[in-house]
Formats: sequence, structure tokens, C-alpha cells
Amino acid sequence: MKWVPLWIALLPASALLNGQASGVADSGPIVTDRPAVTASSLVVPQGCLQFENGVQVTDSAGRNTFDGPETLIRFGIASRTELRFTAPDYYYPVASAGANASGFGDTALGVKQQLSHTSGGFDLSAIVYVSFPSGAQAISSHGYDPALQAPWSQKLSANWTAAGMLSIYGATQGGSRNATGEFTLLVDRQLTAPWDAFLEYAGDFPQRGGPRHLLHFGTAYKLAPRHQLDFHLGVGLSSAAPDHFVAVGYSFVFQAFRRR
Repeated sequence: MKWVPLWIALLPASALLNGQASGVADSGPIVTDRPAVTASSLVVPQGCLQFENGVQVTDSAGRNTFDGPETLIRFGIASRTELRFTAPDYYYPVASAGANASGFGDTALGVKQQLSHTSGGFDLSAIVYVSFPSGAQAISSHGYDPALQAPWSQKLSANWTAAGMLSIYGATQGGSRNATGEFTLLVDRQLTAPWDAFLEYAGDFPQRGGPRHLLHFGTAYKLAPRHQLDFHLGVGLSSAAPDHFVAVGYSFVFQAFRRR
């Protein structure tokens, strides 16, 4: 059953690439939460079902770990509201067998609400979710972990956008809660109509343990208005952060239900 979300994400893809998603709402090109740490400040259009997927390799203290499919399923249930389901990732040690545990991570359910969408280009949303201890013994947090995120963005010019996010995570570590605050700041440049790139800082500040500072670069290219490829890499700036990681992703959206 743990593989069901992956199959749901992959089976429609070939049909969509062949142009059979003609029912997509006229709501502009796809806008995704990935590949930045900063989530999008916009919700998925009403009636649309969006799949965001990727794979990543992380090097932390010489131990390499692969994870995927990083599937986030987003469904627009109203003009300013979406439901969110995060499928379990599978983690597998690479080139360091036995150093890291392998298995599925936890799942999460949440909701995203658009709070502001102005003509001046300022957008603000709130995301609330809870992760459930459904993962493998060595991977799961073994707790019900709430989180609150507030992503925002401000259009600076035709090609430049500033964005960021303030978050609080109620992570379970070692059987007790370790509240973690997060701050991100991002600058995005539209290179061509379908292609953009960003530079981002992300900082995590846990109640217990050292801060995790990250410098993050990424780019996304829209193969078509409803299909996006992305590539991103990050470098840790503190001892508690991973040394580096590299990832690729593919996302798509289609109209699941017609708006009334």
C-alpha cells in the first residue's frame, strides 16, 4: 500500500505528455512548491490536481543517502484553498552501505490557504500540516508532528521576484518534541518565458542542537504550460547542516474537476 501514491503519480504522466490534459483550467502555467525550500505563495487552481515529484542524493559527513519520489499531491478545493498529501519517501544509503538506515519515511496531510493576492504583486499563504508515524522503524519520527509555514512573495520587476517563508515545526526527536523555527529568503530571476533560476538562503533553528544554515541554488524549466522539470543543489554552511545535496524533479498538473 505504501507504493500506491507513487503509482498514482506516475500512471497519468504519459497521457498528459501526449496532450490529453486539455481540460486544464485557463489559469496560467504550473506553479510549484519545489524545488526551493521556500514554498510557493500561491495555491493550486480550483479543481486542479497537481503532482510534484523528485529524487535527491544527500552527502552528510561522508554518508550518502538517496531519497525519492518526494511526491507532494496538491488539490484545489476552492479558489483560495488546497488540500495537500505528502507521500512517504524511500531512503536508501548510497556508496556507504550500512552507514545509514533505509526504508520509507512518514506521510503528511495538510491544507494551504491563500491569505493575500494583490495587484501590486504581493502574495501570502499559510500552510498547516501534520505528519503521521507511518514510516519504517529506523526512519519514522514515531510522533504526530505539526507544522505551520507562511510563504510570501513580492514581484520586484518583470523578471525579478523576492520571496521567503517563516515556519515552525513540531518535530519529534528521541521521543520528545524539538520545536524548530525556519527562515528562508529567495531571489528569483525569470531568464526566459519558460525558464527561471533562484538563489536561496535557508536557516533552521532547533530548540535542541545547532543551527542548520544552507545556501541553495535551483532552476526550473516548463516543458509545456502544465509540465515542469527542475534541478537544484545545496551546500551546508554550518556543521549541523548536510555537506551538500543535488536533486532533480518533474511536476505536472491537470484539471480533475470542472469549476461550477
